[in-house]
Amino acid sequence: MDDDDRPRLRLSEGHFGAASLLAGESLDGYSLDELDARIELLHAEIARIAAHRDKSASHMLAAQAMFRPKSS
Repeated sequence: MDDDDRPRLRLSEGHFGAASLLAGESLDGYSLDELDARIELLHAEIARIAAHRDKSASHMLAAQAMFRPKSS
């Protein structure tokens, strides 16, 4: 089965998916350059997730404003 076909683990299930796997991985075999590259990659992923969260929050606020009952 391809990775894309597998169901994603959700936070409500107590898992963070790939992040929980990374957190438990031993780093002993990595060189300093590999660790630096991994840090850069993780920083980029954090920025991507934060941008997606901000976009989702913006959409939620717009939907709430649109469907909020009109006050008299």
